[in-house]
Amino acid sequence: MNPQISLPRQHGGQPNFGSVPSRSRSEGLRMPRFFKRLFKFPQMDFEMAIWEMTRLIIAPKKVFRSIYYHTKNTWHRPDPSFTYLLSFFLLLTSLGWGLAYADGVGRTFRIMAVFIFGHFLAVSLLVATAAYFLVGQILGPGVPGLPGRRRGLFVAPGDTEQLEFGYCFDVSIRAFFPIWVFLYVVQFILMPVIARDAYVSVFFGNSLYLLALGYYVVITFLGYNALPFLHHTELLLSPLLVFAVLWVITLVADYDLPKHLAPVLWAGAGLRHGV
Repeated sequence: MNPQISLPRQHGGQPNFGSVPSRSRSEGLRMPRFFKRLFKFPQMDFEMAIWEMTRLIIAPKKVFRSIYYHTKNTWHRPDPSFTYLLSFFLLLTSLGWGLAYADGVGRTFRIMAVFIFGHFLAVSLLVATAAYFLVGQILGPGVPGLPGRRRGLFVAPGDTEQLEFGYCFDVSIRAFFPIWVFLYVVQFILMPVIARDAYVSVFFGNSLYLLALGYYVVITFLGYNALPFLHHTELLLSPLLVFAVLWVITLVADYDLPKHLAPVLWAGAGLRHGV
């Protein structure tokens, strides 16, 4: 499934998560295109979203290379199709977790809400907000005497060296996809095996967390590395070393992450601690 990728416009304004009108400043700020298209389902490119999901695991670098050309002269893609699609997948997996480990219908609905609005959207917004300020300040082109030049949430037309908040959100929700694959789907399927009291179960279960978090870091790095005006983005890979050290520590201590950590992470959703 290959999406149609169009060439970027050579002239014209640059749309953003919070776009600025190109006619005159007196018109004020227009509604961001992302919110304009929030409920226009026929205009959403779900085919492109599915293509991105298939590439995020096997070839994540291609995803961020295509976003600029697909959105025409902006790094942010004002299309909520990926968010809707991943939320739908989380809805399905929350049903599985609820039927298997929750007590009652009410707690199953609570799991749905926590999975989608807490784990996915709230965490993605927090990560995007932190990246918007920290990455823009530390890794941006900057000005003399400052570590980085702060970019406004609303990007001025024609300014190609602006870190868009919408793009930060694009990166964070795409980095969450492998988390969903490994910790919401694969972990659920393998939970009866990896939660056993055996060292092999500890090894494979803890490696699952390392793989999920490692993918999150790598996809985040690739997302910001695609921006030509950011420098030393390899610093974003530093958490990999921390995760690897923690993985070794858990193996030496014989600490089973799926058995002990999953009930804690999902406890707020109403799951039994006997996961």
